[in-house]
Amino acid sequence: MHRLAAWLARRAVTPNQVSVAGMIFGVAAGCCLAATDAANEESVWTDRVLLLAAAAFVQLRLLCNLIDGMVAVERGKGTRVGVLYNELPDRVCDVAIFVGAGYAAASEPVLGWLAAVLAVATAYVRAVGKAEGAGNDFCGPMAKPHRMAVVTAACALTACWPAAWGNVLPRRVAFEDGPAASVSFLSMGLLVVAVGSLVTCARRTVRIARRLDRGGTGGA
Repeated sequence: MHRLAAWLARRAVTPNQVSVAGMIFGVAAGCCLAATDAANEESVWTDRVLLLAAAAFVQLRLLCNLIDGMVAVERGKGTRVGVLYNELPDRVCDVAIFVGAGYAAASEPVLGWLAAVLAVATAYVRAVGKAEGAGNDFCGPMAKPHRMAVVTAACALTACWPAAWGNVLPRRVAFEDGPAASVSFLSMGLLVVAVGSLVTCARRTVRIARRLDRGGTGGA
């Protein structure tokens, strides 16, 4: 990672450009997810490729998130607007990836939107804590790397699930005496992200409140 950061710095690549590249990868991941279509039986192999591409784009997004800070701090290429480039593209990525996963084959749009809102909320709580003097709190259980790990695993499992073990992308399964429900890896992953993000928001709020109480700082 240090060598990659140094290589980029030598070629006059700025941290802000790396952050924008990460946002592009995140949006691309969301588009790949939303482009899957389990209703079309002939598209199953296309869907597998799209899911693997989404997983790769998610990881490239994380790589950019790591490299932009290294270029900024270690190579002295930070700017006053760097905080905007560091935060705003991340929020765009969260929404694009989780909403895209919600509209993916065999998934649930409601879960996608819920995961997106709660993912943004975790960053909001952290930002409020920093603004009030409590510092950044990156605790989990569903911080950004954890959220992306869940999405990557869900994409990889769905893409690599052997056809002989059952329909790789079931749209819905009807349960006896109940409504049809989605039971895919993606929908389960979104549920894990949503619940974990809610817990993360609560944990960060409590930890920040304790720090502010000890330090006697904080605004209205």
